[in-house]
Amino acid sequence: MGTASMTGTGEGKGEREGEGTGTGTGTGTAAPTGVGVGRHSADPGRATTGRRPFPRGPVLPVVCATVVAAAGALIAVGCFLGLYVRPTSDDWCAAWKARDLGVLGITSDFYTTQNGRVTNAFLSGLVYTGGLTGTKILPTVLAVAFTAGLVLLGREFVRQLGGIPRVLPLIACALVVQALLYYAGTRSYQVLLWAPATISHTLPSVIGVWALLLAVRTVRHRSTAVRAAGFAAAFLLGFAIGTLSEPFALVSGLLAAAVGLLVLLRPGPPARIRRRPLVWCLLWCAGLACGLVALYTSPGARWRRAQQPERASMLSADELRAAFEDWLHMWGTVTGQWAYLGAAAVGVLLGLGSRIGGRHFAPGTRRLPLTVLLLPVPVVLLGSFAVVVGLRSGYGPSGWTYARTWTSFLVPMELALCGYGALLGAAAAAAAAAAAGAGAGAGAAGRPAARGGARTPPTATAVTVTVAAGCLVLASTAVLVPNVQQLTTATVTRAAAWDAQNARIRAEAARGATDIGYTPLHIGNLAEPFFTRDYDRDWVAACASRWYGIPRIHPR
Repeated sequence: MGTASMTGTGEGKGEREGEGTGTGTGTGTAAPTGVGVGRHSADPGRATTGRRPFPRGPVLPVVCATVVAAAGALIAVGCFLGLYVRPTSDDWCAAWKARDLGVLGITSDFYTTQNGRVTNAFLSGLVYTGGLTGTKILPTVLAVAFTAGLVLLGREFVRQLGGIPRVLPLIACALVVQALLYYAGTRSYQVLLWAPATISHTLPSVIGVWALLLAVRTVRHRSTAVRAAGFAAAFLLGFAIGTLSEPFALVSGLLAAAVGLLVLLRPGPPARIRRRPLVWCLLWCAGLACGLVALYTSPGARWRRAQQPERASMLSADELRAAFEDWLHMWGTVTGQWAYLGAAAVGVLLGLGSRIGGRHFAPGTRRLPLTVLLLPVPVVLLGSFAVVVGLRSGYGPSGWTYARTWTSFLVPMELALCGYGALLGAAAAAAAAAAAGAGAGAGAAGRPAARGGARTPPTATAVTVTVAAGCLVLASTAVLVPNVQQLTTATVTRAAAWDAQNARIRAEAARGATDIGYTPLHIGNLAEPFFTRDYDRDWVAACASRWYGIPRIHPR
């Protein structure tokens, strides 16, 4: 048991107005309670119910290995493209501020003059310290940390269901979830490669996964000192998220509140044990609240609100109706991408794998409560609506199209789909095990017993379910290939053009030029210099000239 994890927002102006939409996904899973498991008899191949475990065979490992190779290749391409990332939009401002002001200087600047997101600014300062190297390795760091966290989280989930974790299915789930997150939408460059967006919207999900793992370890640990440290970390991490990403703060806070309420109302373990997850959830929410208050009351946030035109209250009937329409448009975009079904399909492989050679659900044992099973649904739906309301408040009627922020609820959505798929896979494994045990019992009278507990071959049902799920996963990853190809072409081509222009500008600056021509190099629907005709309002051009150390640049 533990708290929540989702994504949020934090960067500034970034994306040009009027661009299309994007998609992403996410969801949280919860798996507390006692699922009964039968004791094993002296024969390791049989349980006391007389059934055999799900028959072993080479099909599932081969399918999972193929999925790992396919999804892993897509993510590896994205990590490699990090080497071709070059500044654009908010990069220009963060790069020169980190260089000239230092990490603490850019943090102070964000708090006093930009938006109040101090954690966001601090992490940006770390990434941009030392030039552009940090932006090039950031995609790889995120992918590795995300993969490790998801594998460990999946292991905890399987163990909660009484299964035995298998490495290949867990890795397959982690990679497929990431591949869908990065490439299934229309903002792949922003979600994976553009540092201001990954810090604001992708990194919070990674932090959330590891925070959830920390919560699990904290509430289970016997040492009072270790638990106290874990609870303190919950508050501090919550505060950091509150000043890093508002959308993720809203979704993760909603999930933590729902889990805490579920723990409070549901009977079960002793009160002293139930208090631990409740305390974690309360401290996480308290940290989020303090962080959001610090952000909202900052001079930078007040300045930013002052730049916004007067609008009706977000709680007015007209604004809520408009936000609901935006929410429907957003979900229309998400549900229009069938590749997200791959998250459920890879979950089926996880459920099948956790049953292989392991324990199965025995008849008459308790199942997961319906409230636990359905918990991700309201969290994702309400969390996504909260994100839309926040975007509309910050960016106006077109705010919902800033699809880089959707990761806040897309990650929990994908994890929920994966969890539901795992339950289906476990049910299929149990059914196949029952069929195999019945068949073996019917033929036992006519042949001698197998020596040494020989394994039964996989049943036709087992093979069919495994292959069907594997094919759906591979199809969902194959759909992403054109997006990866387009991303690769655009990123590498722009990097070559940017390097040539960068060399020319620096050569002219070295000769003493004070007004140098610049050709905008657009990528990822992001703003470049001269996005507006009013140069005094062209913050991108101003930051680019500061980066090069010249007073002004002009269109070339």
